This record gives sequence, structure tokens and C-alpha cells, in this order.
Amino acid sequence: MGRLFGTDGVRGVANTELTCDLAFKLGQAGAYVLTEATHHVAKIIVGMDTRISGGMLESALVAGICSVGAHAVCLGIVPTPAVAYLVRKYKADAGVVISASHNPFEFNGIKFFNDKGYKLSDGIEERIEAIILDGKEVLPTPTGEQLGDRSCNSSAIDDYVKYAQSTIKGDLKGLKIAIDCANGAAYQAAPKALRELGAEIFVIDDQPNGININKDCGSTHLEQIQQYVKICKADIGLAFDGDADRVLAVDEVGNIIDGDKIMAIIGLDLKKENKLNNSTIVATVMSNLGLDVLARENGITIDKTQVGDRYVLEEMLKKGHIIGGEQSGHIIFLEHNTTGDGLITGLQLLQVLKKSGKKLSELASVMNIYPQVLKNARVSNQKKYSYMSDEVIARSCNELEALFSGEGRVLIRPSGTEPLVRVMIEGKDIDFITERANELAILIEERLG
Repeated sequence: MGRLFGTDGVRGVANTELTCDLAFKLGQAGAYVLTEATHHVAKIIVGMDTRISGGMLESALVAGICSVGAHAVCLGIVPTPAVAYLVRKYKADAGVVISASHNPFEFNGIKFFNDKGYKLSDGIEERIEAIILDGKEVLPTPTGEQLGDRSCNSSAIDDYVKYAQSTIKGDLKGLKIAIDCANGAAYQAAPKALRELGAEIFVIDDQPNGININKDCGSTHLEQIQQYVKICKADIGLAFDGDADRVLAVDEVGNIIDGDKIMAIIGLDLKKENKLNNSTIVATVMSNLGLDVLARENGITIDKTQVGDRYVLEEMLKKGHIIGGEQSGHIIFLEHNTTGDGLITGLQLLQVLKKSGKKLSELASVMNIYPQVLKNARVSNQKKYSYMSDEVIARSCNELEALFSGEGRVLIRPSGTEPLVRVMIEGKDIDFITERANELAILIEERLG
């Protein structure tokens, strides 16, 4: 991670960590770096979620954009993936989203997209950091008619919804769908998209007030939608996160359908239709072993990356794969958008559900979830990356993997922020893997503590 940028933009508590001054400087440096090659007045679109701090940070960010001579187009409250798509539709030079995704309301964040709708590379983020923190480059200070200005676009939601709807064939008539909008950026787009496609919809958490985003709702708190589906006798429930770049589902009886199962259901359908490029789904090392088993039984390859949507996207672009994602419901359909898109993911799942004529519980039953046990081993911070160079630890892991014979696995990951090594063991027998995980965590603490 960089000095300002984390894994998904710049985040922090609004007005103390993510201040107006920092937002102004990010607007300046980001606009300059992303538009310096243009030979016209640069256009940057700006969207945000429903947090109380959004308007404050938007004002500061836009002031920074205008101060270097760029034109800011404010879209208002829109999903993050809408900005990634609208950058291309509106032929903008860059896009910015003010959001902290699934974090509590007091946090906020700023993330950039380039003119192709992709998040920034590490190199570009580092250059922006160097301008802000080190004064590495002198930014332009235009005056008079060379100053940038601000405008608003009120058609952003309609334009995005229309596009998302176009990614599926036919309508959704006959489906009863419950939606949890997390009091976030999906609160207008998701109900509008599904209602216009003919579905009967039941909506909760669509009354944002600035401080209730993600509060006991949405994809990080599924209890509400699990109950609501049963109350409404809906066929499916969809729960978005705060900025709507991810979605999780629940079936007609309230069982959770996570990102792995969503990819399994849609991937199998694409495979059946001969539309699954390279017969491959991209997932991370944290995806459930059940996805690997399902894939192996159906002639599908699971291409694994390290945790993080940016690594999933890199692999997809490099090898021409069209679907990839994470358990969290952050799923990329590269034929349709350049980033995780909760609404498009939901629509793809709904299309399979309607076409199949089956209940979602039956579709989801194709994949068995293997139990996972996660244990933390407290170690020396200096030694937490050397776990596999320790012969005793490596031998213990290899012996355990061999014991599983393809029906279990061991995953060890150092924490990025704490002096911990995380031990995850997956297998059929919960008691067995719990005992093995405890033993391995103790061994790692003894060897690296």
C-alpha cells in the first residue's frame, strides 16, 4: 500500500483523516496527472455515495479539479460502477468516486478511474502521492478564463440503469425480488432497474439520511434481507454494499448465496451456452474449495489470484477471462464493466434464475461449501513473512495438504497491518480441521514468535 492510497483509494475518517485540504489536493494532483496529455479542457466526472460528508468532500475535491483548469461534472449519488461506465459513455478524461464502500458512515474515501474506466495503477497513485506529500511537481495555476468550472448531470442514474438493463436478454416478469439497498448508492438505481424490467420488487434500507449507510444492513449485515425474503415470499433477495460495487444474494428460504456461489451459478450457465471464455473463472486464494470441486467436475478452470479485486482484474485482462471475483460479492463481468458491479451482477444472476425456471436454492445446490477455520498466530513482526522458509512449518503444511488428497487445503497469509500470521484450513470435517488449525498456529508461534 502507498502513503495515501490503500487497496481501494484514499480512505479515512472524514474531516480528521480525510480532510477537505487533502480532498482539495487530491483533486488538484489527480486532475493534473490524469489529464496532462489532453489537448482540450479536461473533463472529470464526480460521483458519491450517501454519506453525510459527501457534499463537503465533493466541494473540496471539485475546487481542486477546477484550480488546475479542468472541468468537473458532478453526477450526485450514483454507484461506483456507474462512474466507471459513464467515464466511457461521456468521453470524460477521468472519474472520481467519493465513497468508503462498506465502511461505517463516519469514514469516507476518494478513488479515481482513468478515461477507460479502470482504477489507477500503483505507479500513477505513487506519482499523485509524490506531488501531494513531496512537492515533486509544480502544478499549473491558471487564472481568468483558463480556470476550470463545475456543472451537474442529472441523467447519470438513467444512463447507467439503461446500460445495466441492456446486459441481459428479455425481462424479469414473474420474479419476486427483495432488495436491501444498504441506505447507500444503490437506493435509486437498483429498484428502478428491476422495476422497469417487470419484476415485482420489495425494497428495504432505501431511505438514506447521511448516517445510516451500511448500518445493520446491506451485504455486510444479511440478517434483514434473510428475514425479508421469507416475509415477502420472494424468489430471491439481493443485498448491496454502500457504493453498490458488490452484491450478495439469499435464496427463497433465506440461505446466503455468496460471491463464490454466484460465480458458480453464472459460470455454469455461461459454460453451457459456450460463452465462458477459456472455460475459466478467476477467483482469489480465499475462495471456497467447493468452487474448485464444482469446476473440476464441470470442465471449468479456477484461476487463483491473491486477495483483492485489482489482482482479479489484472488476471482477467492478461488472459482474456470474462468473469472473476471474490466471496464478498465483488464480481467483475469484463464484457460489461471494468470494475465490480453489484447491479450488473444481480441482473446476470436474475437472468439465469428466470431462464432456468428453478428455485435459487436448487441452482445454488450445485456447489457444496466446505467448512473453513481461521486461526491467528501471533509472531514477531520481522518474521511474519518468513513462514514458508522455515523448514518445519513448510513440512507440516505439505504433510497436511497431502493428507487431504484434494479434499482440503491449507492457506497461510501474513497480516498486512498486525504481527500475525493467519492460518486458514478448509476441509470436510470441521472438528478435524479445527484441531489441525490450532496445532499449526501454535507451531508457527513457537517457530516465529
